[in-house]
Amino acid sequence: MSRRAPRPRAVLAAVLGAVLAAPLALAGPAPATAKGEYDVTALKFTVRAGGRTCTIDADLYRPAGVDSARPAPAVLATNGFGGSKNDGSTDAIGKAFARRGYVGLVYSGLGFGSSDCPISLDDPAVDGRAAAHLLDFLAGRRTADDGTGVDHVILDGPGDPRVGMIGGSYGGAIQLATASVDHRVDALVPMITWHDLAYSLVPNNAVGARDLPGAFKWQWTNGFYLAGESRPPLGPSLDPSRVRSLACRHFVSDACDTIRTLNSGRYPADRSAGLLSYARKVSPVSYLHRVEAPTLLVQGQADTLFNLNEATATYRTLRAHGTPAKMIWQAGGHSGGVTDPAAGELDLRRGDLESSYVGRRILAWFDRHLHRRNVDTGPAFAYYRDWVGDPAGRYATAERLPAPGLKLYLSGDGTLVDHRAKAVRGSLSYTNRPTPTSHSETSVTGVLRLPDPAPYDTAGTYAGWTSQPLGRAVDVVGAPLATLKVLSPAAERTQGSGDAADRLVLFAKLYDVAPDGTATLVHRLVAPVRVPDVTEPFTVTLPGIVHRFGKGHRLRFVIAASDGAYLGNRGVKPVTVSVAPGNPGVLELPVVRH
Repeated sequence: MSRRAPRPRAVLAAVLGAVLAAPLALAGPAPATAKGEYDVTALKFTVRAGGRTCTIDADLYRPAGVDSARPAPAVLATNGFGGSKNDGSTDAIGKAFARRGYVGLVYSGLGFGSSDCPISLDDPAVDGRAAAHLLDFLAGRRTADDGTGVDHVILDGPGDPRVGMIGGSYGGAIQLATASVDHRVDALVPMITWHDLAYSLVPNNAVGARDLPGAFKWQWTNGFYLAGESRPPLGPSLDPSRVRSLACRHFVSDACDTIRTLNSGRYPADRSAGLLSYARKVSPVSYLHRVEAPTLLVQGQADTLFNLNEATATYRTLRAHGTPAKMIWQAGGHSGGVTDPAAGELDLRRGDLESSYVGRRILAWFDRHLHRRNVDTGPAFAYYRDWVGDPAGRYATAERLPAPGLKLYLSGDGTLVDHRAKAVRGSLSYTNRPTPTSHSETSVTGVLRLPDPAPYDTAGTYAGWTSQPLGRAVDVVGAPLATLKVLSPAAERTQGSGDAADRLVLFAKLYDVAPDGTATLVHRLVAPVRVPDVTEPFTVTLPGIVHRFGKGHRLRFVIAASDGAYLGNRGVKPVTVSVAPGNPGVLELPVVRH
């Protein structure tokens, strides 16, 4: 697990250069279509959104045989970040659902493709309101700029079209944003998207530390920033008042300020409050209480950008407010398996929804909520198991999420033990260095299918606890919890400075150690923590996983001083984890039996 860390500047150049060369869209050709299945009409819409006049570029898919006498439900979709209506996965949605008799309206989101106005990160007041104008079009209440109108979408009432939305990542959050400002949306399928951008971009996995900025996910964030900035100039719609430098031309001012603050590595109270408030304002965490449309959430297990915890938080919030919601944890996410899905997994670009478990669930969801047919939409929760050989049997189902149940204890000799009484007195110490000494991933390489060095930690810069070989396989489904107490006099001296950047940062993670000693960091996931108070115990929620720790394997829990994909500690802050008999740290795992 010990290796020399890569140079940060080299990593930055490689990651961001790759992003500029290939924007973060799920690209790839969709299959050819038989003539006469549907017609496609290119349209432009001029709309008012967020106080600006914007042009939206869209394509209308009209299935053969659908007209005013035989109307059909509609499906509305837009692109992921950096894409457009023309990228492989977005236009494939229009084609796939038009083939199945749905009217499709696929458009380039604001700030992408030929749709103008600055990027506002799916703000409901901007992007959501813009999408509401497209609902007016589907309802027959307005026309496109060239006078094209629609009279072939089923109406549930005057001005109320029967419409569902589907899409991934940026095209996933827009669904929730739209449904929060316009209740005419009848069904949602948000895929691999976020719950809280403050958590996504500057995660703090310490329980109860919601308002304390965590560790900046600098590679992912700057990758998306450069993907947005690599677009051509916005033209007449560019608002000069928000341009403070040529380094941020395509985003709204609040987004620019957020990116600058994050990159500064300084989070004094006055700036941190604004940073978190804008990120949350444009996130579902702030408006889910207004979402009423039945929602099928699909989240990816291989996703270090928007991990399973994000979908879980959205799912629980929707259900708490009485909104019908179900959730699927598929294999692929932003970190791999979407552009090259595993056998039997959903590939929207191919348009063959019936051949995958997720695709069939999506079709049933729209069948139920758009066609209003009495069909089974499946269980409340389903998850992909990569250890099952037959693709047809890789999804397990449940009516509720597993809760942490298996407890292991951190012993002073560096072992994980199964009973509190077995923990012995002792301590483990480590310290950080000026440059990162642990590697989990080089972000974006999963999307771009580029090689990435295996995860590692450098000796002396982490503390780890390892279990005995397992007597049977252990299947973990969900987010592990770890409760521990650390000692760091240097961090204790600086944590009251008023700048959150002076508090201790650490990275918790869980390895699977094979009998031959090979250590696997499951999906390269880590839990960054900015410790609220080093004088008190704290609990960490690790990213959710679905993973089988095989018989004879060992679990290794690690807290590391740094990670190359994140900004870490300011200054050197040595850490000691001491164990007194009867009061060890605890690792809790949500375990299921199949």
